[in-house]
Amino acid sequence: MNGEERRKEILQMIKGNTVPISGTELSKKLGVSRQIIVQDIALLRAADYSILSTTKGYLLEASSPSITRTFKLCHTDEEIEKELNCIIDLGGRVLDVFVNHKVYGKIHAQMNIHSRKDIQDFMQNLKKGVSKPLKNITSGYHYHTIEADSEKTLDLIEQELKKIGYLLDKNI
Repeated sequence: MNGEERRKEILQMIKGNTVPISGTELSKKLGVSRQIIVQDIALLRAADYSILSTTKGYLLEASSPSITRTFKLCHTDEEIEKELNCIIDLGGRVLDVFVNHKVYGKIHAQMNIHSRKDIQDFMQNLKKGVSKPLKNITSGYHYHTIEADSEKTLDLIEQELKKIGYLLDKNI
């Protein structure tokens, strides 16, 4: 078994457990030294796996699953804050905004709005007047990719955006 296969096996072993597995136990099961296991854990962490080290061994940190949905929207500049608050207050996170321009194609910008503070900062920057909202180059039509912890939350956001008249198409 090569290193990559061994690391996949380590992930499978700790992923399926609710109790920590010691480095010694992993090394015995995989037929390598405990030091190799320590190095493998370091490589897995570098690859963005959230592995916790406890006094009793290793655990894979449970991450809350997140899902995304893209909404097509249209509203005025004065309604931007209401739109963003609607999404955030219902538990969503605004990852980006993009438009489909008939000449330039898709124009995309990261937003990463997770809180009302982020919304206030964003609105302050718009009010400075240095730049106009991206949606204005397509007569108000734009898309947001929204992240949430459940389909139910995204459904609530969708219903509210529809209720206030900003939602155009269900999603893409």
